[in-house]
Formats: sequence, C-alpha cells, structure tokens
Amino acid sequence: MTMSELLQRVAGAAGNRPAIAHGDQVLWDYKHLASRAAVLAGNLIQHYGLKPGDRVALAMKNCPEYIEILFGIWWAGLAAVPMNAKLHPREFSYRLEHSGSKLCLVTADLASGLAQASERQALLQDIVEVGSSSYRSLLLGDAMELPHPAGRKDLAWLFYTSGTTGRPKGAMLSHGNLLAMTACYFSSVDYIAQEDTIVHAAPMSHGSGLYIIPHVAAAACNLVPESGGFEAEELLSLLPRYRGITAFFAPTMIRRLIEHPGTGNSDLTNLKTLVYGGAPMHVADVERALAVVGNRLAQIYGQGESPMCITALPKQFFAQREHPAWRQRVASAGQPQLLMEVAVVGEGDRPLPVGEAGEVLARGPAVMKGYWNDPEATGTTLAGGWLHTGDVGSLDEDGFLTLKDRSKDVIISGGSNIYPREVEEVLLQHPDVVECSVIGSPHPDWGEETVAFVVLREGAPFQPQVLDELCLQQIARFKRPKRYHLLTALPKNNYGKILKTELRKMLVAMGEGA
Repeated sequence: MTMSELLQRVAGAAGNRPAIAHGDQVLWDYKHLASRAAVLAGNLIQHYGLKPGDRVALAMKNCPEYIEILFGIWWAGLAAVPMNAKLHPREFSYRLEHSGSKLCLVTADLASGLAQASERQALLQDIVEVGSSSYRSLLLGDAMELPHPAGRKDLAWLFYTSGTTGRPKGAMLSHGNLLAMTACYFSSVDYIAQEDTIVHAAPMSHGSGLYIIPHVAAAACNLVPESGGFEAEELLSLLPRYRGITAFFAPTMIRRLIEHPGTGNSDLTNLKTLVYGGAPMHVADVERALAVVGNRLAQIYGQGESPMCITALPKQFFAQREHPAWRQRVASAGQPQLLMEVAVVGEGDRPLPVGEAGEVLARGPAVMKGYWNDPEATGTTLAGGWLHTGDVGSLDEDGFLTLKDRSKDVIISGGSNIYPREVEEVLLQHPDVVECSVIGSPHPDWGEETVAFVVLREGAPFQPQVLDELCLQQIARFKRPKRYHLLTALPKNNYGKILKTELRKMLVAMGEGA
C-alpha cells in the first residue's frame, strides 16, 4: 500500500468524515480530499509532464492546502520535498538543486524568496503560489481516477537534515517507511479514533506533517490553526470546537502552553495527547506539565532518517507515579517502538552492557532507504544494516533508552565524559531557572570545561553560587559548570531545538571560546 492508496481506501470507507479543518471551520471531508488530490495529480502529469519518481518541492507555511498537495503528489506517483519555511533563499536554492525538483509549491509569504532561489535552477519548471489562479487551475479538469501504482520501496518524502555538520543531506523515505511509522504510532505512541483531531501547530514540513498520515489512516480530522503556527491562546480557543485533540510539540511549545495564564483555567476535556520530540524534556518540566495538563504527555524519539520512529514513551508511563523508577523512565526516551530494534554500541559497533553509554543504533522498516545522491554518507550511516544516529545513550535492564547527548555535544574534561543533559537536569530543579543549556569550552589543562547558559524567571536574582551549590549536592564536582552566563532567552530554531552552535559563538565573542 502507498500513501495515495491509503487515502483512497479511507475515502471509500469513511468518505463523510471531516478530513481538513481551518480554524473553527471544516473545509473538506475525506471524499472531497481524495477528489481534490486526484484532480491535482492529473494536472501535475498533464500540464507539467511530470513522471513517476519526479520530485515536487513544498516551500510552505502551514495551511490546509499542504495536505491536498502532499496527497496529490503521491497520487501521481511523485515524491514530495517539504522544506522548512524559515530557510534562507540560498538554502532553498540548494535543496531545489540537489533534489532536482521539477516544480515548487509556495505560500504567498515565501514567493519572493523562492523566486530568488529559483534563479539558475535548470530542472525547475515552475513555482506555483497557493491560492493563485495558477494553483486554482490545478484543481480543475479531469481527475486521475486511480492512484499511480507505486511500490512500497518507492520514494515518497525527501527530508533534508539540518546540516549542522556540513551540507544538508536528503533522507529518502519510502512509502513503506511512512507506513511503518503509521503502524508504530498506533502500537507504540497512541490510539486514534475517527472522532479525534490533530492540530498542526508545529511545522508541517517536519514531524507534524508526518503525523498527517496516521490521522488520515484513522479517518481523523487534520486541523490547521488560522495563525498557521502555535499560539497558546488560539489552541485553547479550539478545544471546545473539536474532540480528541492531539498535537506534536517541541518541549519549548509545551512550556509555553503550561505557562500561559489561561491554560490552568481552561476546560481541557477535549485535549487528548501532547506528543513531544525533537529535544529532551527535562524531568522538572515534565512534572510542571503534568501538574497543569494532567496525564496527556507522550514522547517519541526519532530522526529524519527514521521518521518519529526509534523509541516511544506513551502516556501510561507518565501515569505510574508510584513506580520506583518513575523519574528515570520519564527522563528517558522510552522503549523501542514496535517494529524497531535499538542497540547501544562502543568502538567498532561493539554492543555495550546495560547502563553503559555509547552510540545509539536503530534498525527496522522505518529506517530510510539512504541519502539522496550520496552513497558515501549512506554507507557510513547505514553501516552493518543499522542506522548510526550519532546520539549517545544507554539502555537499562527494562529496555528504556536514556539519551545523554549528541556525540558532538559530549564534554570531555580531563579524560572524563560529561553529558550536558545530566547537568541541565540538576540546574532545572532550581525554581528560578526557566531554561538552561550546557556546553563545553576549551581549557588548556583539562581539554574542556563546562559552561552553563541560564534563563531565569522575571525578577529573579542571578546567583551563580547558589546554582553551584545545587550542582555540588547532586553531581560530581568535575561535572559542575565552571562559569554561568545569564540570557533572556536561549537561541532556538523554529522546531524549538536549542542551537548550541550559537552558544559556542557567544563564548567566542566573549573571548572564552575557540
């Protein structure tokens, strides 16, 4: 089965169920969504002469059309290239060129940037602005009656990594990969009923967009807020209108929700699940969230190379407050998802014993086919049939994976490894610390030393000695930060991940880094 065949099946079995909503208005049911996707597919082939396997890029902020475009692409046997809406024109240009995209769909706010990015793009035939007359014409005419009979191994989604260590690479996700992700969601993350709704407040070019698929499979509703993003007040206003609301959030978005003054006074009956991922959620933040929203948290750990699909920590584990290992479990990334295997290895991919930290490997049907036009990187990352994540973690005796950090973020001081997250967990126990991030700074004698950046509650005094005492009470002396820097906010990308590269630049600017 492919993504388009999935939609076709749902349209036949539950065609009258709401498929797409915008704000408080339902736009299309599943029968109409399938019809629009089929017409769009027909025009992509007839008007542009696109052939199965061709790539179509999406440079779009969240909007209802995003979903019909994705399924139109798949109905035609094409591959989607979703791109982060906040990219620079040069970054758009690289992805367009590297993927060999033949067509690009854009929202109006990105049209000028894409026009600049499209210069000297030999393969790119056209840029179509959503909502324009050109786009409306793609929804007129004869439908492609049946979806193109693509195979499970055919490319469906070309996901470009962030490129923090060089040029971004295109992870090739097949229809089979996305179906495996869907099966894992139902078995390992959460149940979805037809009456449920997913709110796409996080970028649809990433995790929230991937979660369109399991919600389509369940004939549930996909809701795009009118803002196209995350606003706590807007989300709260939608709760009375829709049932069984799920959202995929970065931890910072959950923090913004629980700190909004209206959340604690709202009726949260229709709020079903907040799935978070993309960055760790510290135990102190978990406890605060549970106190405000109740047992509605679920965590996933994945990468672009294994979309949303390595481990999961579903709601039942957050509810087990009496379990002796509760704090350790909610600090973990959970257990391997149903169709996945996870291993922790040392040098030479040697399996490590329980509790020992090493590189996290993953294997299973959700793991990508490889990197687009990059056999060398593919061979390295998928060596031995395992996805080498580059993350450092350990497994306990019950199979719970605790992530320490990215391998490049581990601090080595005097020959000993210091995992920043371990230090951050301690600092966040202080009631005045809202956010923190720990990095390594070069040291002539020790190799590196620990530096902490902290964000405090408004009006709270900055007292490094108090934070130091807190660390000395709970972790080894050599692990504690040697310096503390106060910030009004930590630098983040639009997915909510803290940008440690920017913090390192700050240290250099202060004359403290290399």
